[in-house]
Amino acid sequence: MASPMRSLLTNHAKYYESFHCFLANSTEHQCMEEFMERQLPAIIDSIGNGKSTINILSVGSGAGEMDLLILSKVQATYPGVTINNDVVEPSAHQILKYKERVAETSNLKNIKFTWHEETAYEYESRMNAEKKSKKWAFIHTIQMLYYVKDIPATIRYLHSLLEAGGKLLIIVLSGTSSWEVLWKKYASSVPLQNFSTFITSADITRILDSAGLKYQLHELQSYMDITSCFVKGNKEGELLLDFLTQTYDFCNTAPPELKRQFIEELRKPECSEIRDGKVLFNNNLSAIVVES
Repeated sequence: MASPMRSLLTNHAKYYESFHCFLANSTEHQCMEEFMERQLPAIIDSIGNGKSTINILSVGSGAGEMDLLILSKVQATYPGVTINNDVVEPSAHQILKYKERVAETSNLKNIKFTWHEETAYEYESRMNAEKKSKKWAFIHTIQMLYYVKDIPATIRYLHSLLEAGGKLLIIVLSGTSSWEVLWKKYASSVPLQNFSTFITSADITRILDSAGLKYQLHELQSYMDITSCFVKGNKEGELLLDFLTQTYDFCNTAPPELKRQFIEELRKPECSEIRDGKVLFNNNLSAIVVES
C-alpha cells in the first residue's frame, strides 16, 4: 500500500532540494534580477532624499540573493548613505546562508544587517508587544505571501510601517502564470499543510484596490523547463513534480490516476509550450510597487 501524501514542507531537506532544482530549471531568479537592474533604480529614486540613514525591511528573505542585489541598487542611488537592513526570515538554515553570503560580499561597509529568525506574523506580534513602531523607507516581500495566514492583514500592517514617500515591493506569481491554471484544478487534491494560500498578483491587486492603495504593476516573463517531468524515473523530474505539487515524493505517494492527470495537465497549452523540443511551463511573476 502506498504511503499517504504529505506536504513537502514536512521535510525541509527535501523542500530545499526540490526548490534548488526548480531554480536551476527556471528563469525565476534571472527575471527578478533583470527587474532589479532595469526597473528598481527608478522605483527607489526618491526613498532616501535628504536622509542620512535609509531603513529597509526584508520579509521572507531566504538566503539573501535578492536582498544583496536590492541593496547594491540602493547604494548606487545613495552613495555613502548608511543603510539599516532588517531581515525577517523564519528558517535558521536560510539565515545562516544569508550571513555566509554577506561575509563573502565586498562593499557592504555602510550597511548594518539585523536578522530576525521569525515569521512575518511573529515579527508583527513582537513589535506590537514591545510597542515599537519603526518606520521604513523600503519594504520588500519576494515570493513569501503564500505562507501568510491573513494576507490582507499582513499587507495592511507592512504598508502601515512605511515612512512618508516609502514603498512596498511585493513579488508573487502572476495571474497570467500557469500556476493559476494548475492550482485551481489540483490545490484540493494535494496536502497543502503550512502552505497557507495559493495566490497570484490578481488576488493581491484586488486586496490593494479594496484598501484604496496606490500601486504600479510590472509583469516579469519567466518559464520553467519541465521536460524531465515526462521521463519516468528521472530524479530531476520527480523533484520538479514535488515542487509543482508541494508534495513530498509525489511520484511514489500520489494515487496513480491523480499522477496521470497532473502530468497530462502539464503538457496542455494552458500550462506549457513546446520550444526546441523542451516543455516550458509558464512561470510568470508580477512585481507590485505599493505607495505609502
